Amino acid sequence: MDHRQDTSIAVELALLLALATLWGGSYTFIKLGVATIPPMTLIAARTTIAGLLLLAVMWARGIRIPTDAVTWQRFAFQAVLNSVIPWTLIAWGERHVDAALATILNSAGPIFTFLLTAIVTRHEATTPRKLLGVIAGMAGILLIVGVDALHDIGSGLVAEAAIVAATICYACAAIFGRSFKGLDPMAPAAGSLLAGAAVLIPASFVFEQPWTLSPSLASVLALLALALFSTAAAFAIYFRLIQTLGSVGTTAQAYLRVPIGVAISVAFLGETLSRTAWLGLACVVLGVAAMTIPARRPASVKSS
Repeated sequence: MDHRQDTSIAVELALLLALATLWGGSYTFIKLGVATIPPMTLIAARTTIAGLLLLAVMWARGIRIPTDAVTWQRFAFQAVLNSVIPWTLIAWGERHVDAALATILNSAGPIFTFLLTAIVTRHEATTPRKLLGVIAGMAGILLIVGVDALHDIGSGLVAEAAIVAATICYACAAIFGRSFKGLDPMAPAAGSLLAGAAVLIPASFVFEQPWTLSPSLASVLALLALALFSTAAAFAIYFRLIQTLGSVGTTAQAYLRVPIGVAISVAFLGETLSRTAWLGLACVVLGVAAMTIPARRPASVKSS
């Protein structure tokens, strides 16, 4: 029994590492994609492909997606916060900054989530360790963004600010996502992706005329990998881990994703980080880890 339990834990931890890798690699896929595909069109295709694939998975599992207008209004609002705005901002930002920096800046979601819950909803307790995490994470962001601000206000700084804004959108989406209790987790994922596609497809037609594009093979393959692996497959793994490791355990991917994402961009895109960025990376990883790793509970004394 112990052997089976150990094997099961090993499988879940392997899936956790796979999830961190899939989401960490998304920044490299986006960087390759936006080289010849405009940001809005890239994200419209990403949400459409992933949403339809998740819908097919739901159908195969016999899960029905809600059809009432109220639920779809909530899906649409979630889409705006979780995909339409942040994914477009990140895709646009990666036209001006390296994927490695985007990975670091976008990893601070738990920090902004904590700040918003502490200020607005106040449903989570404030602890010294979480405060340390906030300070360390914000210091890391300021180290990266602040250095550019000292030089000049160029497209790089604006792009970094856009990626930080996307991270704040993720934090808002995480808080609003708590309202989907009672639904199978696949439903808001597929529903919000399809709702996002309904907004992004016409927007891309109006602003970017995708039928006039001639994307490279590398960008097309990056788009497919982004939609299939870093979105649809990642969401499927995420929802399984929520059931097996729980929400707290699953958030461990947040700090695993940062070094993995940076390593992928350095290895496959040949990017480099400045000393300040490496220091910022260390601060962000420390901050996110402090926010997400559960505190150890004192072992209870069993009576004989």
